[in-house]
Parts: sequence; structure tokens; C-alpha cells
Amino acid sequence: MFEAHFQTFEEPEGGVALTARLSALREELARRKLTGFVVPRADQQQNEYVAASEERLAWLTGFTGSAGLAIVLSKQAALFVDGRYTLQAAKQVDAKAWQVEPLVEPPPEHWLTRHLSAGDRLGFDPWLHTSAAAERLAAACTKAGAELVAVDRNPVDAIWSERPAPPLGPVSIHGAQFSGEIEAEKLKRIRLEINKLGVDALVLSDSHAVAWAFNIRGADVSHTPLPLSYALVPKDGRPLVFIDHRKLSNATRDHLEQSADVEEPAALAPKLTELAKRGASIALDSATAADALSRLIAGAGGKPVRGNDPVSLLKAVKNITEIEGTRSAHQRDAVALARFLAWIDREAPTGHLTEIDTVEALETFRRQTGALKDVSFPTIAGTGPNGAIVHYRVTRKSNRRIAPGDLLLIDSGAQYQDGTTDVTRTIAIGTPSDEMRDRFTRVLRGHIAIARAIFPDGTTGAQLDSFARQYLWQAGIDFEHGTGHGVGSYLSVHEGPARISKLGTTPLKRGIILSNEPGYYKTDAYGIRIENLELVIGTDIAGAEKPVNAFETLTLAPIDRRLIEVSLLSQDELAWLNDYHARVARVVRPHLDDNATKLWLDEATAVLK
Repeated sequence: MFEAHFQTFEEPEGGVALTARLSALREELARRKLTGFVVPRADQQQNEYVAASEERLAWLTGFTGSAGLAIVLSKQAALFVDGRYTLQAAKQVDAKAWQVEPLVEPPPEHWLTRHLSAGDRLGFDPWLHTSAAAERLAAACTKAGAELVAVDRNPVDAIWSERPAPPLGPVSIHGAQFSGEIEAEKLKRIRLEINKLGVDALVLSDSHAVAWAFNIRGADVSHTPLPLSYALVPKDGRPLVFIDHRKLSNATRDHLEQSADVEEPAALAPKLTELAKRGASIALDSATAADALSRLIAGAGGKPVRGNDPVSLLKAVKNITEIEGTRSAHQRDAVALARFLAWIDREAPTGHLTEIDTVEALETFRRQTGALKDVSFPTIAGTGPNGAIVHYRVTRKSNRRIAPGDLLLIDSGAQYQDGTTDVTRTIAIGTPSDEMRDRFTRVLRGHIAIARAIFPDGTTGAQLDSFARQYLWQAGIDFEHGTGHGVGSYLSVHEGPARISKLGTTPLKRGIILSNEPGYYKTDAYGIRIENLELVIGTDIAGAEKPVNAFETLTLAPIDRRLIEVSLLSQDELAWLNDYHARVARVVRPHLDDNATKLWLDEATAVLK
């Protein structure tokens, strides 16, 4: 019935091929007189989604998550993943060949100090690690009496004979009707930041920053309209953009050349060397700049100045055009979601639907808007025990039939030219258990606490994070991911620097868009998550002694009333829910063209008492 356009459901490679690859890597390391090698899940710019040519970790281990790192020694090998991927990694990698270890606490360096010996030589590719990451590896090596060795050519690439070619996605212009600000104005603001830093130039090593600053988009990686590129912005004079010229049409080249000189990527190193030889201080983004860039600048006599990329926060604070665009995108998305959720309620109880069916259906409803550019990440559709895998991605092998009594967790998003969406709904198939209703309502109360939060200007995400967890904590339970991440404007669905998390130290400024997504996951049973996107806005409070902010909820989709234990809600929480559902009905209903979906929406948004 439905044709999937942006997602595939193939199982990652496994078995004999992976065993042979690990053996081949060890042979290559021995040839280079290396005891081991570090394989991060990364490209040169630390992107979340990477081109097929950069998927070294997946090719070597079989693990396909978006965050991880492998360390291969002559006798041991370990894969390090965070809490989102513990269950997935255990299913995807060969337990006889790989130990699965935590990525964060304790970090991989602890494992290294236990397994390295004096005189060992650990290799790493300085283009795939930040300087901070390289320094942590070096410290671990020093502690063990070993040596960290920067390699000129990645040994994984040396044995990956069928490695795909780098991508050549065409670059497009992101016009002022979407960006709301021309490049010249953005560059003025960037130069103010360069002056504050007291440096001679700034390297934009994050392709998102280049895309934002020069109002371009691309097609080099899945799900994010990125043109893989670098830029060099001097405090005086014309910026340089480093991008493969084969990606540029005459129109996009003309657009770029209005505000920058356009060079091939290979010109970056010589240009930096030239600056550095004059003793220049050059700012680098500590989160995305490869250690190779710091080494190059320092080696040529310049001063690498590592710190936060100032463009990151400029980009995160959306202007009025971007805000209006994202509101439009969410209203359009809401109509597709209503049609999808009504379809699920009609079809799922028959027992004929699978997880893949739901992924394909939702993408089709979004495609019918006529505005879908891509999904903003691979849709997570987990029913029953699969829903408990936080970043579950269905394959033909794992594909599960949706059965009465299940909870279906579906986390999805869309890329429209005027905005990026991300929404999660948990749907009861048949009659939910009392425990499911209790857990869902606790998650909902945390979600409402974030949505209703009022907080002084300057408040950080870390200060709000416990709002979402408090009702779960009261039952002795929690969730192992952040409460919310930043979201771009037709860019990455996961955007820094602001987030709602225990680690969220960036003040939440007006114009930033964040997700609000508490959850609960019962291993081998079910998963629950409720996610809306929120816009930070100012609000007026009588007698307030400082500026005060609040959230405007952007996402417009019913929250499953069948899973709510009303007796657990306060009157204020119930009022918020009923007001939210009234708004969903008011905005979405006029755009529905069939009576069956209108009737479904009326019931799904009816007042709860």
C-alpha cells in the first residue's frame, strides 16, 4: 500500500564478513607496528549523520547507532556506546569478538589504561577526533606507559576495498524568505564575535554553521540538508568557503561569491598554513574541529584558540522569519499526523499492521503535504518490547506485528524548507494495563511541567531537567536520556548548544527551539515517550524583577487519552491538556478533508474530566 522513499529496513552486515574485517584490521595494524587503533563513529566534522564513506564503525563492528567508538587492540576489542544504544549494540555485534562497554561513565580511557601495556603504540586518525578527545587518549596512553600515534592514512580505509566515494549532493540557495537574514548581515554579527574573541580568524568546521552563515543547504548526508564544507572568516577581508566545486551550479556559485571566495576543500590546509606562518591566532570550534587542524596551525607557527563556536548560538536563536516558518511547518505536519494517527486507530486493532507498515504510512502522509524534503531522522516505530529500545530502528528481521495490548511508540520528524519537526506519540493498541496508564501519566505530568515552566532569563536546561523527572522519581524510576535537544531551521533535528538535560549549561534564550520528551522504558515489555517541540518566548508576570521566559508549544498532535489516569492529574495539568487539545482541534480540523478523520480528531481531542 505504501512506498517508503527515504528509509530502508535492511539488516546491517554481520557474521563472517565482520570477523574477517576485524582480523584484516589487526593485520594492517601489525604491519604499521601499531598495538591498537581507535575507531570513532565520526567524520571530519563530528556530524551526527555521516556519509556512507564515513561509516567506518558500522562497517567494522555491525553497530549502526549514531554515537559510539571502538578500540581494537591485538588481543581485545571493545565497543563503547551510551545508554540509548546498550540493547541495540548487544544485538548487533559479535559478543565473542567485542566487549560492549559504556561510553560515558566510565569513559573509554579507563578501559584503555587497564588494557594497554608499557611500550604499546595506539593509533588514531587526527581528522576524526577533536583535540580534547585526542588529549584524553594521550593521557590514558601516558598513564599506561604507552604512546599515542597520529596516523597519516586511516588503516580502516586501507582495508575497506569497497568504500563508497565521498558524496556530491547538489548545493541549493536557502533564500531570505526562509532564512530571514542575508549573508552580509550574518557575517557582520560573526565578525563582532571574532572581535570579542580577540583572534585574527575563525574556522567554521561545522557544516551547519557554513550552511547558516552563507544561506545554503545541501544533500551530502541523510536527513539533514548539509553541504559538507568549511569556511574561514578573517577579522578583515573576504571569507573563504571550501567546498567541492562539483556540488555547485552557476547560480549557487554566484550566490556564494557575492560574500566569499570559493575554494576546493584541499585548499583549506594551505590557507591555514599561510595564516599561521604569520603568527595568526585562529579560533577553532572545540566540539567539531578536527585535532588535525590544531596540529596544522601550531606546526606552522600559529596559535590555535579552541572554544565554543560563536555561530552555534547565533544559529540557535531563530529570527521572526524562521519562527513563523517553523510554526507553518508544524501546522502542516500536524495535518499529516492527524491522518496517520486516525489510520493507526482504524487499522492496528485488526492485527495486520507491522512496524514497517507504520513507518511507510507516516512518511506517505507527510509526502502528501507536497512539501516534504526528507524525514529529519529514521523513524523510530517500536511496538511492545521494541518500544523499550530508546533509539530502535526497525529492520526486516526485527519487524514486529502490532498486537492488541501493545504500546506503539512512534518518534518521527520531517524536513520542510520552512522548518524541521520532531514528535513522539505513544499509542495504546487495545486496552492498556493499569501499570502502563500509571507510567504514561507520570511521563505526561513531567512533559506538562516543562511545557508550563516559567523561568528567569539566563536559566539553563540543567535547571529545568528535573521538572520532567519528578513524578517518575516518586515511583523510583527514571529515563536514561536527556529531556530535550535543540532543533534547527531546515537543518539538524539535533542542534546545539542549548538542551534540557543534566549537562545543559547553555542559557535558554528567546528564539531557541527545544524538544520536550520525557519517557519511561520497561526492558522487554514496552516504551513510553511524549515529545513536542517548544519555542522559548518572553512572558509577562506582574511584579517580575527580571525578564521572564516561558515555552510556546509548536507541535500539534493529540496525546492518547486512553493512556491517561485522570485521577493522577492536578486541575492545572488537566486544564493544560484540555487547552492543548482544543488548540490542536482548532488548528488542524479545518485542513482535514474526510469526515472519518474529522470524527477521529473530535474524539481524540475531547475534553477530559
